[in-house]
Amino acid sequence: MATEYLHLEHDGKLLLVDKSGNGPVKPQMGRNFVRPGDETIRLPTPEEVEGMGIEWTLRRVNRISLGSFDYIVTYGVPDIAWPENWAWKDSVISDNTVDPLVRESVYRTLHRVVSKVVITNSNNEILMVRASRGFFSGCWTLPGGFVDYGEHPREAAQREAKEELGITIVIPDPLGESGGIVLGDDGAIIQNEIFNEEGINWVSFTYTCQTDLEGQEIIPKEGEIDEARWFSFEKALESAVSKFDISAINRIRSS
Repeated sequence: MATEYLHLEHDGKLLLVDKSGNGPVKPQMGRNFVRPGDETIRLPTPEEVEGMGIEWTLRRVNRISLGSFDYIVTYGVPDIAWPENWAWKDSVISDNTVDPLVRESVYRTLHRVVSKVVITNSNNEILMVRASRGFFSGCWTLPGGFVDYGEHPREAAQREAKEELGITIVIPDPLGESGGIVLGDDGAIIQNEIFNEEGINWVSFTYTCQTDLEGQEIIPKEGEIDEARWFSFEKALESAVSKFDISAINRIRSS
């Protein structure tokens, strides 16, 4: 039977307790002298939170497995003004007295940011790729991937097109968000989704770029992309499997 805990977070602060359920408790960044099994800082149980008199609103429920142990972690928004004595969520990472479940729970709340691009040509076709690895191995998707640390999503989409297909594209940047102004409509579509009960949170930026790739040859990256092909909007929608891709293509087609 899975053990249940509460993840209460407000303005980047997290409610933590000691082994006996007393709190709030704050981690100390850099503390590393704990032995395995001696972790003393953990998430509270629903009963412990009730005993503290804290009211909260449900956000979602995740199921987390660590080794042979299963947990149910309920995520809630506490009804408090400012949790002055709670722990900054960033501080749990480098304190070894913090229970691994806390770290895993915080990890689940971090956004995974991906960036993609709908490349269209003068024939009103969309360039799609068939991945050979990753989440969508064997499936057709829009070109794109993870945004690197310190990278603007627009720059990431241009970089991924270069890495995956060997092509250079320029996505319009009418506001100059990633540098100089590039006239045009970038078609930016921002989506957020948690796809399953594991609770990994995805944020997707999808841009548009109209080009016939004059003089450029599409060269799929070996070991990552099996094939690249121009599809009609209808065929692209039939072939796409990503919820983000389908939504972006539909919105661009109807614009």
